[in-house]
Amino acid sequence: MIESLLVANRGEIARRIIRTARRLGIRAIAVHSEADAGLPFVTEADEAVCVGPANPAQSYRNVEAILAAAKSTGAQAIHPGYGFLSENADFARTVEASGLIWVGPGADAITAMGDKINARNLMAAAGVPVAPGTTDPAADLDAAVVAAAEIGYPVMVKAAAGGGGMGMGVATDEAALRTEYDKVRSFAERMFGDGSVLIERYFPRVRHVEVQILGLADGRVVALGERECSVQRRNQKLVEESPSPAVSPELRERILAAAVRAGEAVGYRNAGTVECLLVPRQRDASGDGPASEEFYFLEMNTRLQVEHPVTELVYGVDLVEEQLRVAAGLAPTFDPDALAPRGHAIELRINAEDPKRFLPGPGVIKTWVEPTGEGVRVDSGYVEGNTVTPFYDSLMAKLIVNGATRAEAIERAKAAVAAFELAGPKNNLPFFAELLENEEFLSGDYDTAIVTRMR
Repeated sequence: MIESLLVANRGEIARRIIRTARRLGIRAIAVHSEADAGLPFVTEADEAVCVGPANPAQSYRNVEAILAAAKSTGAQAIHPGYGFLSENADFARTVEASGLIWVGPGADAITAMGDKINARNLMAAAGVPVAPGTTDPAADLDAAVVAAAEIGYPVMVKAAAGGGGMGMGVATDEAALRTEYDKVRSFAERMFGDGSVLIERYFPRVRHVEVQILGLADGRVVALGERECSVQRRNQKLVEESPSPAVSPELRERILAAAVRAGEAVGYRNAGTVECLLVPRQRDASGDGPASEEFYFLEMNTRLQVEHPVTELVYGVDLVEEQLRVAAGLAPTFDPDALAPRGHAIELRINAEDPKRFLPGPGVIKTWVEPTGEGVRVDSGYVEGNTVTPFYDSLMAKLIVNGATRAEAIERAKAAVAAFELAGPKNNLPFFAELLENEEFLSGDYDTAIVTRMR
């Protein structure tokens, strides 16, 4: 097993990784910006190094500073968490070229999946369903217009290098396409340094379901169930649950098999997520049967996901430990041929944002009391007295609950939301209290527009 680990991230995910590392007897090393010096992940690490000012480009994305910290502390491996440099293939290559262990998929897999058009084409070749769309970037507006006419409106205009719900627009006709194409291309050039644009069929009513995969050290790829991620604002997730209430046993078998094929197609190692769109169909006359049966590949996230805890609770594994074992060339702690889910888990992302418009509301945390009890877990990045700054993502904590059934998990979530005492920054706990009483959510028959309908 790895003996010393540098965590190239911050907040709750850094704290989460450090917790597992220390449980395994691994020396945990944190890197932090000047703005984060007082956060728990810094004080809980065995060693911590400041790598720059608040600006992420000068700290958490500062490759030279992070590698210098690894060298000065004698780190053996680097775990990138999610965001920042986690899906940067050049960083992965540089880490390994420096003689360090990279806790993540290989750089070639990151590169292959980092471009949405290339990823779509690879998946189609591997027999993974993809939505109708372009196989090459739409070189200019005229090409986009022709492609959209062939695909059929409405269409989604996507930045090929985008991710995290950014760099997308919907066009219902040619006039809208002309506006959205220029907008998305300009955004993509500014944010990702790549203005390549993909045109794809847009489904007005869809569910967002993803599969957790793990590429093992022996070359096998296994799937650890699916997660429902359809509660979103601005195409970014707020709630995740596992298993998905929309997925029938027959569909689950198909979607998990497709996710494994996706991983095998790129020789995937370590943790990753295959994201899919589920297109709902009408229920039969009796009202029975699942509302979704067809699925299409959306993208692959070549890293650990924010929502990995729901999979951990349903499958009884520590995905960070499994990541470390794969990176060290060790077998998993579980039997890959005997994976079986138990119960139901739900995650709520507690953000420093107002619960109506979801606009950021950073500030000093005056009160922070986490809920406890059976089936309740909180992965937090802050404690009372800390300051949520405007420099980073608004995520403060993840409230995760599990129960024997979805109904039991929802009841525990309601109680936990009510018991979570948080004052200072704006927060979205009131939204979750509302959601957990919403009939559409309670029924399990909801889609990605549920938050819009609630507002």
